[in-house]
Amino acid sequence: MPRIVVVAPNWIGDTLLAQPLFARLHQKLPGLKLDALAPAWTAPVLARMPQIDEVIESPFGHGELRLRERWRLGRQIRAAGYDQAIVLPNTFKSALVPWFADIPLRVGFVGESRYGVINIRHKLDAVALPLMAERYAKLAEPPDAPPARPLRAVRLEINEANLVITLSRLGLNRSRDIAVLCPGAEFGPAKRWPTAHFAALATALAARGLAVWLIGSAKDRPVAEEIAAQCDASVLSLCGRTDLGAAIDLMSLASVVISNDSGLMHVASALGRPLVAIYGSSSAEHTPPLNPGARIVKLDIECSPCFARVCPLGHFRCMNELKPELVLSAVDALARSPRPFSSENPR
Repeated sequence: MPRIVVVAPNWIGDTLLAQPLFARLHQKLPGLKLDALAPAWTAPVLARMPQIDEVIESPFGHGELRLRERWRLGRQIRAAGYDQAIVLPNTFKSALVPWFADIPLRVGFVGESRYGVINIRHKLDAVALPLMAERYAKLAEPPDAPPARPLRAVRLEINEANLVITLSRLGLNRSRDIAVLCPGAEFGPAKRWPTAHFAALATALAARGLAVWLIGSAKDRPVAEEIAAQCDASVLSLCGRTDLGAAIDLMSLASVVISNDSGLMHVASALGRPLVAIYGSSSAEHTPPLNPGARIVKLDIECSPCFARVCPLGHFRCMNELKPELVLSAVDALARSPRPFSSENPR
């Protein structure tokens, strides 16, 4: 049985964009045992991917070297007898655990001059591979070969028992159609649509009879509460009241999801939910939702995308001028589309 461990990305969205790579590996290697080494905050996403057999939790935070601990973890996983490691982050330190584990084949992009710790080295052609998902998928092929196209679809599995428990714990029900709004973005405020716009959209959706749930992490709670304060009681802030696994399960119930470019946007795409994705400082040409039925809303003003965490010019036009009516029109267009989404993704 072939055995591969993937060093997963540190972001939820990037982790989901790696799923076509995982599916391609299974396609190439029948009977593959595929494990993932991942930080705690992305582990629930990987645990719901049908391609991943085991998630090994990485204890390292953003930017932490902790060389001795990486050596110890490498020696621990050495016993698993992996034939190959695929390292998705481009940092030098992310390649150390597979090297310390004496895994014979260690695949990745050259990144931070990782000669030696990576011994099957790919060079990135950013023009030929504009999509992050394509860049990850390339690592399933020889260094001189392009990724297999079309990319395999993404899919997450739902924990039905956990869903029932979460609904009961939060006092939620499914008596009405549900709109899920994801107002947060871990990367920074330049990716967040203004709270006043989210509040106007939530009010319009509630007026149509939908239950509106605001979903996100505890960091998103102040933004969500600001939105909910401008709306009636049918708009509920659930930010910080669920872990990531429960948030995934709740989002599976949505009739529509409206989200900033964030990890939860990619979750909605992988769940096959009708999705409107809002882009400002980031690029829909680089990290789009992988489900082709998604509607992308953006203004394409002259300074966008800037990829900054905070608007460098101070005017934030890319989001301020993207009015709620434009997003609501995208919701309506999505509703008119026949079967806009598919969540099928055979292992």
